[in-house]
Amino acid sequence: MSYIKITKRFQDLSLEQLYQILQLRNEVFIVEQRCAYQDLDHLDGQCHHLMMYDEGRLIAYARIIPPGIAYKEASIGRILTHANYRGKGVGAMMMKLILSDLEDLLGNRPVKIGAQLYAEKFYEKFGFVRSSDVYDEDGIEHIQMIKSF
Repeated sequence: MSYIKITKRFQDLSLEQLYQILQLRNEVFIVEQRCAYQDLDHLDGQCHHLMMYDEGRLIAYARIIPPGIAYKEASIGRILTHANYRGKGVGAMMMKLILSDLEDLLGNRPVKIGAQLYAEKFYEKFGFVRSSDVYDEDGIEHIQMIKSF
């Protein structure tokens, strides 16, 4: 399969891209995970948005958060893969692209994430290590993880 990756600053997103992002985040984080939470958190405007498309359809997404906004370190968040593309290596491909973009945009600096607990082993494959106890965020168990370059 041939996927297309696009990374843009918030102000450079088209209205169609923004709609696709918000729709997919809503589909995965609110509907699929049955979690009522405030997705629009005023961080999007300060982030780079990494989108992966398959034949014009948004299939994976993440936002890159500069240091000093969510944490003192750079961060990534809202990482997701469309349900129809899970188990096909898209998530791993997406993480490699995210880490490459992070390095290009921000250099080799530590990256901190708030990860859902079930995904801990996935993030460990990319060099992230747990840096907190388990905590509840919107009814879902999370941990903080950090990656040093």
